[in-house]
Amino acid sequence: MRGLPQLTAPVDPVAALTRIAWLLERDRQSTYRVEAFRKAARAAAEVGDDELRRRASARTLTDIRGIGKSTAAVITEAAAGEVPGYLQQLQDTAPASLAEGGDDLYAALRGDLHAHTDWSDGGASLDEMASAAAALGQEWLAITDHSPRLTVANGLSEERLTRQLDEIETLNDLLGDELRVLAGIEVDILDDGTLDQTDAMLDRLDIVTASVHSKLRMDSAPMTRRMVAAVCDPRVNVLGHCTGRRVVRGRGARPPSQFDAREVFSACAEHGTAVEINSRPERVDPPDELIALARDLGCLFAIDSDAHAPGQLDFKALGAHRAEEFGIEPDRIVTTWTVDRVIDWAGT
Repeated sequence: MRGLPQLTAPVDPVAALTRIAWLLERDRQSTYRVEAFRKAARAAAEVGDDELRRRASARTLTDIRGIGKSTAAVITEAAAGEVPGYLQQLQDTAPASLAEGGDDLYAALRGDLHAHTDWSDGGASLDEMASAAAALGQEWLAITDHSPRLTVANGLSEERLTRQLDEIETLNDLLGDELRVLAGIEVDILDDGTLDQTDAMLDRLDIVTASVHSKLRMDSAPMTRRMVAAVCDPRVNVLGHCTGRRVVRGRGARPPSQFDAREVFSACAEHGTAVEINSRPERVDPPDELIALARDLGCLFAIDSDAHAPGQLDFKALGAHRAEEFGIEPDRIVTTWTVDRVIDWAGT
């Protein structure tokens, strides 16, 4: 695969279970199925290698809470020094890329300015998201969990975000040069264009990605004023999924919000706020005509995964394909920059 490198024997049982979860997420399999392997990985890690091998030999792995028949088979094969058959099958059948183009631009991407953890509505821990980003060859990753008013997504209060910042600092000490985790937020743009977090907390963050999540059907004029106010805020670095649309069929579909895109993107260009190319397959946001407009107005861009699980970090291949189709130069895409350059840009 172009993204995750294949695991070869010998494979640690916990690593095998975790990699299966990532590959299933990359393929957009059911959350229930993914969580079975993630739960088994947590259970196996708590038990320890020696006990896993003993139980694998005694065929009592399923006596451990969280380990079922299928996950026990993975552990048994890994404990025997083999690549588990199910893992190998997934590795062999996974497409090398999620997109049909954009390879050169994808290879140039160094990081991601929009990713979630189980602190809000993501499916994995902070350290697992960081591990997956490192495995994909990223140099840095911004964690941007939701802000307080988005209660449906378990948005972070000032107190919880403060605790997360402490965890990020500790994790960076452990990671060393392997990966840099940036402290960030996906902050809600409120009805009047203000931001859903205290000024003191926003000033502490490395990255602020601002998005509209409520009243998406607001009339064009007030929606334009709302978005312009946000992107002109010197603390905002990225305008996330600007139209809020969802292109899936059926009840999950959602039309784009209406606003004066020229006015909003002109403000982005003037204030150095990047327009996000959101890579989630159900979003495809901005639409093609808006990417072209932002390009022509001189905007910076951020190709982001909006990942809510480790395997989704590779969604950036879809965004890279779209950006390359529109001829956007890599140096205008902030997610191709070094972490030091990103921090300098975000702090100006």
